[in-house]
Amino acid sequence: MSKSFPRPLPIIHDRVERKPADLFKVEQLDLEFSNGERRRYERLVSRGLGAVIVVAMPDDEHVLLVREYACGFHRFELGLPKGRLEPDESLLEGANRELQEECGFGANQLTELGQLSLAPGYMSHATHVILARDLYPSRLPGDEPEELEVVNWPMNDLVSLVQRPDCTEGRTIAALYMARDLIANGQA
Repeated sequence: MSKSFPRPLPIIHDRVERKPADLFKVEQLDLEFSNGERRRYERLVSRGLGAVIVVAMPDDEHVLLVREYACGFHRFELGLPKGRLEPDESLLEGANRELQEECGFGANQLTELGQLSLAPGYMSHATHVILARDLYPSRLPGDEPEELEVVNWPMNDLVSLVQRPDCTEGRTIAALYMARDLIANGQA
């Protein structure tokens, strides 16, 4: 059965401020710097094991993107497949699992390209960028509430992609440019 895209936004039935949050804890640091200056900082400390974002290339010219609901802005966003790592799961295992859950493909070749932080001034979360190549069809059940739309995007048209109003996530944009440049320089 074919799904139609785009779908209507989910309906918000309630909003509740939660403290502490499930994904992060808030930590206060009382610091003294080398010049004797004292300051108090607060930071969000990730409760998880980290995350992966996958630059999945079905061929040398294209990348797979997914369109999924982004709760932070209550809209659908076009971005790379990504997710949190499970306990006892390596970065590459987590990337391959997320790719199978969100795109319906596994990868025979997985390469770590580096890591990205979201807001290092107040958050400890890191996302590892994984390049996935030599893809094959493989679907795992995921935790998404709806099937995700998979979009095959040309790597030589990243400028058009990042100018779209539905592709604004910094990790996706940074990971795409990282992969493109490392591939162009023969480093990935």
